[in-house]
Amino acid sequence: MAHGLDDVETGQAAALPRRATDRILAFVNGLVVKASSAALVAAGFVLTYSVIVRYFLKISTDWQDETSVFLIIGAVFLSSAAVQAMRGHVAIETIVGLLPPRVNRVRQILVDVASLAFCAFFAWKSWTLLHEAWVDGYHSGSTWGPPLWIPYSLMTIGMTLLSIQILLQVIDETRRGSHPR
Repeated sequence: MAHGLDDVETGQAAALPRRATDRILAFVNGLVVKASSAALVAAGFVLTYSVIVRYFLKISTDWQDETSVFLIIGAVFLSSAAVQAMRGHVAIETIVGLLPPRVNRVRQILVDVASLAFCAFFAWKSWTLLHEAWVDGYHSGSTWGPPLWIPYSLMTIGMTLLSIQILLQVIDETRRGSHPR
């Protein structure tokens, strides 16, 4: 401890699992972004098909609205963690330029903690909603009537991934603040 080697070794040991977690989440985010992109394209095809079939063939399609909504819900919720990883969500950057770096770092941590609290609560409620839909066999009220566990599972997975992403960013920010470089 006299030479600080223990601190370096401890820091490196603690960083190894963190880096593995980052790699795993980055891999999952990459897969999810590809799936979300495909879902958005599929939703576009479904809606285009619906318009063509309704307009030209005068055939009613009762499944296309919910299918496209499910695809879009999945794309939005599942890709939210990947967007958060890049800090790509909408933010107001006016204050950032006015604050000193240390105060801005504290502001960022507070915003991330508040976001984590909201997203973790949302994820928890999504898990309970998914459980209810699965156990009680909830279905949509439409004539097609697909099971509601499908969109609820997409929402649940997306919010859980987003909560994990924000948690990892909060941990990174607090470690960075406690170990000046």
